Amino acid sequence: MSDPVIIMEDLSFSYDGHLVLEDVNLAIHEQELVSFVGPNGGGKTTLLKLMLGLLHPTKGTVRIFGKRPQDARPLIGYMPQHAHLDPQFPVSVMDVVLMGRLGLTRPFGPYTKADRIAAEEALRTLHVWDLRRKHFSALSGGQRQRVLIARALAPNPRLLLLDEPTAGLDVAIEGEFYELIRGFARKMTVVLVSHDLGFVSQLVHKVVCVKRSVVTHATSDITGEIISRVYGSEMKMVLHDRSNGGDIFKCITS
Repeated sequence: MSDPVIIMEDLSFSYDGHLVLEDVNLAIHEQELVSFVGPNGGGKTTLLKLMLGLLHPTKGTVRIFGKRPQDARPLIGYMPQHAHLDPQFPVSVMDVVLMGRLGLTRPFGPYTKADRIAAEEALRTLHVWDLRRKHFSALSGGQRQRVLIARALAPNPRLLLLDEPTAGLDVAIEGEFYELIRGFARKMTVVLVSHDLGFVSQLVHKVVCVKRSVVTHATSDITGEIISRVYGSEMKMVLHDRSNGGDIFKCITS
């Protein structure tokens, strides 16, 4: 097996004296498709921010492609859970996607032809090229999610980090998004955060359960007992959707 794309060793992180992550050891390899799951406040988004170098461990180490996270950023595409875009600001879809190219080809100044080609390719991949001139604020929830993923793809990353990419979407659109993500994993390593263990377990290679510490499971090993330990309550699996010719199950509190 190749060297890990992501490696965390004996990592702990505290925020204002509150221990968020403790003794994390984790390795994720090339072209793996991995989901972080767990309760709110368990540390999932914190793990992504440590991978990006936006946060620094209290103890232990993080390496991305063998580098410090801040040095590996040009190799990473990131979709945050919240876009932090002012809905009143008249920014176009193309402008949003080009933000993913900031600093890649020039330290400052106008975008290059290469930037615009990469943005167009990302928009076409997400099937939103026809929306490029629309204001971002005028889009539906599903369209916005596609545009934000396109922004994450614009730098042509080797590692794609997606924080709740299907939050707020209906079931039919969720299915389309997960098929897109499956395609991305044929070209790069993909890590996504999700609350819905039942749904993503149909998609990913392995599941990382995050609840201050982390435990990694092959998706085939996920059981109701594991789900209950992660979420701290009785859980069960129920039939969620029969679209696209297959049964998809969802975890719910019993």
